[in-house]
Amino acid sequence: MNSKKQTESDFPKEGITVQDLLLSQGYSRRLIIDLKALPDGLTVDGYRVCTPYILTPGQVLTVTLPPEKNSPHIEPVCLPFPIVYEDEHLMILNKPAGMPIHPSQGNHDNSLANSAAWYFNQNGLPFTFRVVNRLDRDTTGLLILAKHSLSACLLSDMMKRREIRRTYLAAVQGKPEPESGVINAPISRVNGSTIERCVDFIHGEQAVTHYQVLYSNPSSNTSLVKLHLETGRTHQIRVHMKYLGFPLLGDFLYYPDFSLIQRQSLHSWKLEFSHPITKEPLAFTAAVPDDMQCFLPEGEARHSFINPGEAPLGSDF
Repeated sequence: MNSKKQTESDFPKEGITVQDLLLSQGYSRRLIIDLKALPDGLTVDGYRVCTPYILTPGQVLTVTLPPEKNSPHIEPVCLPFPIVYEDEHLMILNKPAGMPIHPSQGNHDNSLANSAAWYFNQNGLPFTFRVVNRLDRDTTGLLILAKHSLSACLLSDMMKRREIRRTYLAAVQGKPEPESGVINAPISRVNGSTIERCVDFIHGEQAVTHYQVLYSNPSSNTSLVKLHLETGRTHQIRVHMKYLGFPLLGDFLYYPDFSLIQRQSLHSWKLEFSHPITKEPLAFTAAVPDDMQCFLPEGEARHSFINPGEAPLGSDF
C-alpha cells in the first residue's frame, strides 16, 4: 500500500474538512469511500479520522491507499509492450499498430491489457488495468497507464481539466487550407451505427481540434499534419479531418484508401503534463513508425521525426 502526506502547504484555506481537501486535490469520491473503509486509510498525526474531520494548519493528513487487486478476466500474454517511461505511479507506453486497448469479442488475448498483465505478472506485481488516454486499435504512439488508484483518479481529473496536452501526427489526402486552424465541430454517433461518428451541430458533443500542416507532397497529394486535441471524443481527429475535406489515409471507416498505408495514418506523437504526484513537468515523444515515414520530408527535417527528443519541424500551436 502507498501512503501520501498532505501538509500545511496543501491547504487551500483554514478549517477545511478531510473530504473537501481530498476532493480539491483530485481524489475521486469512489477512492475516498474506499479509504474510509480501511482501518488506516485516513489518519491525522497518527490517529484515524473520518472525512468530516476539520483540519487545521500544521496538522499532517496521511492517506494509505487500498491494496491493488488483479483485474479479472485479463489473461497475461507475452506481446510487445514498449515502455517509454516508468515509475511507481505511472507508465508511458508506445502502442504498436493493430493492438486494441481492451480485450473484446474476437480479441481476447491480443490487447494491450494482455501484454500489461504479462509484464506485471513477470515482475511479481498486482495488476489493475487503468489506461488514461485511449487510442484506437490501429493508432500508434503514446498513452498513459496509471499504476495505482490515486494516480488513476488524479490523471483522469487532469484529462477532464485538459491539463494533459496530446499532440498527434496524421497523413491526410490533399493539403488543408489554411495551413493551420481550429476545428470546432460537435460530434455524435451516426444513426444506426455502434462505431461510426459524424459532425452533428444539433445533437453532437463539443469537440475542438487544432491543426497545422507540417509538410505537403504535391506528387502524392498528401500532407503531414500536426494535431492537438482540446477534447477527447471518439474518432475525433478522423471525423474532424474528414469534415474539413482532408481525410486520414488508410482509414477503413472514413476513407478506405490503402494505396500508401494499410491502416489509419494516425500517431500519438507527444504527451506533456505535470506528474500527478510529484508535480514535475513531463514531456515524451514517440518516433514516427515505419509505415508513416513515407509521408515525412526528406533531409534534416525527416531526421527529427524519427529521433525522439530532437526538435520537430513546425512551431507549437
